[in-house]
Amino acid sequence: MQNTELSKQFQTTRPLRGVLLVLAAVLVFACMDSTGKFLFKNYPIPMVQSARYVVNLALVAGVFGPREGKALFKVERTALVWLRGLSLAFGTLTASLALKSMPVAETTALIYLAPFGVLLLSGPLLGERVRWFGWAATAVAFLGLICIVRPGSGLAPMGIFWALLCACFTVVYHTLSRLLAKTETTPALLFYTALAGTIFFFVQLPWNFGAWPQSTLDISLFIAIGCLGMLGHFLFTAAYREAPLSLLTPVNYMHLAWAVLLGWLIFNHVPDALTFIGIALVAVSGAGNALLTHFSNSQITALEPEEV
Repeated sequence: MQNTELSKQFQTTRPLRGVLLVLAAVLVFACMDSTGKFLFKNYPIPMVQSARYVVNLALVAGVFGPREGKALFKVERTALVWLRGLSLAFGTLTASLALKSMPVAETTALIYLAPFGVLLLSGPLLGERVRWFGWAATAVAFLGLICIVRPGSGLAPMGIFWALLCACFTVVYHTLSRLLAKTETTPALLFYTALAGTIFFFVQLPWNFGAWPQSTLDISLFIAIGCLGMLGHFLFTAAYREAPLSLLTPVNYMHLAWAVLLGWLIFNHVPDALTFIGIALVAVSGAGNALLTHFSNSQITALEPEEV
C-alpha cells in the first residue's frame, strides 16, 4: 500500500519544473543582492531595507490576506515565530553590511556556510542523525572558507565578520523554520517575517534616513528590491510543490554562480583563482551533501516493508 501511494505521488511530481523554478528563485535573490549593493552606495542600509520589507509586507497581505483572513495572523508558537522573523532581519542587516564592503560572490559564498551550521545543530536540537558524508561536506566547506578569507585575499576584515555573522543568524532562521513548519502555516510565517523586518528597520530610520531617491532608476530599484524578495519566496514555494525538498536543495547552490555572473556584469568584479576554488568547494560540498542525503533517504524508503 505504501509503495503504491509513493508511486502515485511520484507520478504527480515534475522534477524538471521544480529545478527550473529553483534556478529562477536563486537568480531572483542574486538580483536582489546586487540591487541592494548598488543602492547602498548612495542610501543608508535601513532606508533601503525598510522599502524592501514594506513592499514585501504589502504583497504578502495583498496576496494572502483575502484568502487567509484572520488565519494570516494566527500562530501557535508566537515567541518563536517572532524570533524567526527577527533572526532574518538581523541576517538582512549583517548581509547588507557585508555587501557594502565586499563583492557579491564572496559575500554569498560565506553566507552559504549557514546550511552546514544547520547540519551541525540538527542533531542536538532536532534529533536528526548526521551521516558521515555530512561531516565530510562540512570539512570541505571549511577548506573553501579558508580559500576565500585567506590572508592576501583583499577582502575587508569587517566585511568577512558581517558575512559570517549573517551566516549565524541564517542558521537560527533555518533551524526555527524547520521547527515551526510542524505547527505554523506558510502564509502566517511569511507575514510575520515581513512584519518583523518592517518594524526592525523602521525603528532605525530616524537615525539613518538619507535623501529621497530622485532618479527614476533609483525609485524603480527601491520598489524592485521588495518585489524581488517576494517573487523569490513565491518561486521557492512553487518549486517545492513540484519536487521533493531533498532533490531541489542542491540546485540552491546555483545562487553562487549567479552571484559571480552578476558581480562581473554589474560591478566588473571577477574573483581570483583561489577564491574561485573556495567558492567551488562551498558549492560542491553543499550540493554533494544534499544529493547524497536525497539518494540515501530514497534507498531507505525503498527498503521499508510494504504496508498492507
